[in-house]
Amino acid sequence: MSMELRLYSAADVRRALPMAEAIAAMKAAYAELSAGRVQIPLRTHLAVAEGDSTLVMPFCAPDHGAVGLKLVSVFNSNPARGLPLIHALVLAVDAATGRPQALIEGGSLTAIRTGAASGAATDVLARPDATTVALFGSGAQARTQLEAVCTVRPIERVWVYSLGGAEAFATEMAGRGPIPARIEIAASPTEALRDADIICAASTSRTPVFDGRDLKPGAHVNGVGSFTPEMQEIDAETVRRARVVVDSREAALAEAGDLLIPLRQGVVTLDHLSAELGEVIAGLKPGRTSAEEITFFKSVGVAVQDALAAQRVARNGLALGLGTVVAL
Repeated sequence: MSMELRLYSAADVRRALPMAEAIAAMKAAYAELSAGRVQIPLRTHLAVAEGDSTLVMPFCAPDHGAVGLKLVSVFNSNPARGLPLIHALVLAVDAATGRPQALIEGGSLTAIRTGAASGAATDVLARPDATTVALFGSGAQARTQLEAVCTVRPIERVWVYSLGGAEAFATEMAGRGPIPARIEIAASPTEALRDADIICAASTSRTPVFDGRDLKPGAHVNGVGSFTPEMQEIDAETVRRARVVVDSREAALAEAGDLLIPLRQGVVTLDHLSAELGEVIAGLKPGRTSAEEITFFKSVGVAVQDALAAQRVARNGLALGLGTVVAL
């Protein structure tokens, strides 16, 4: 008996996983994670070459019937070759039978679920009256970061700072969906941060992209770009000033250079990691405690995000008639 597998392209993923639904899925994912109801072994990190990595991430969220595996490669040399920085695939497995049921283009899924994670964090941590965003980076991750925060807050002004591609980013993204009709390009990190209520760092930088002393009181920071112990996209001063919320304590303490470096330097202690996002979403831990408090959500990415995002794509894709069916 042949087995059928449904293939979902990047375009299929974007149709099947609108941002508002992705944010709701990430809230559920983080709550499941913090409640201990998922199986997500620490991802296997393969250093293929200097700066180039392939990651393998299995997942199982039994309460949601989500089982599968993600393979993602981050090759920093790719953009110079005219190739995407990230290539990825997600394999979704039928939890009732163990049958592989969907193979999903993972670059778009990763970008959407990562943006949606920051959307979820922004929704529970940022000030309700936040209207100005500063964005560091202009790649695929930056695009969904901006879409997500504009989905959960009435954003009126956007500043972008990037070492390359800011103009193209502004032209492409201005006025798309909930994003304001004008995106301004900052000449420096300081200019980008001047009035920022929400800051999204989504670069590939191995060193801090802004000075934490420039953050205004009440700001909320999402840091999603760095994902190894040696990368430090967010500086120690930001970490010191902020109430720190992580996606996963275990993953953060294994992989988040943004936190591990200040910990090694003695700038902060482990007690400074105040909560997991799932604990805040479930009401088990407080999020923002005052209007003047600076909050920092650090995410290295956890496979439960892919689990629930892939489940939504498979479910919605089937209902919408998306994808290509192949017999194996």
